[in-house]
Amino acid sequence: MIPIDRLLIDANWGESTDTIYLFSRQSKHAAQIMPSHGRYVGATSTPMNQYRRRRGDRVGNNWRVPSVTGKRTVRHVVFDTNHWKSFLVSRWKTPMGEPGCLSLWGDQPARHRMFADHQTSEKPVRVEAKGRQVDEWKLPPNKPDNHWLDCLVGCAVAASMQGISLLGETVASRRHAKRISLAELQQKKRGL
Repeated sequence: MIPIDRLLIDANWGESTDTIYLFSRQSKHAAQIMPSHGRYVGATSTPMNQYRRRRGDRVGNNWRVPSVTGKRTVRHVVFDTNHWKSFLVSRWKTPMGEPGCLSLWGDQPARHRMFADHQTSEKPVRVEAKGRQVDEWKLPPNKPDNHWLDCLVGCAVAASMQGISLLGETVASRRHAKRISLAELQQKKRGL
């Protein structure tokens, strides 16, 4: 058996947000549980990898765990929903057996009908702005259920947070700047 190292709970459901934060803080599994917030980062938005990093932030592939203060003192993750939905579609489109392929088990498609319907509930619209192209994911007017899509996106983000990446994909290393004293900084400036 493999233990769960990271469990994300969608904390964007209005009235339940405070309950999710309270549960995450009080659970005996608090070290593994983290509230999550998907953010719509469109073509006109600033990409997450260009956000200003603040002291205490943990930053990854289109997700970040901001340092926290104030009312909600539970660490949480914020991620780019457009990026991660596009990532998953790429996995579904990867041929069977190839690295990065996402597939369902068995040979009885009816068993996976509801899951498949949720995975295909949103449609991408390619938008170009500010010199970049983004697939912006939209839920059609008839608003089919997309809960399993949101769950799978959360699983992909959690895997990324745990350092899991596709074969051949480089994971940004956690670079910590070496602390130097003011005297060392002054000497460096003087060329000593």
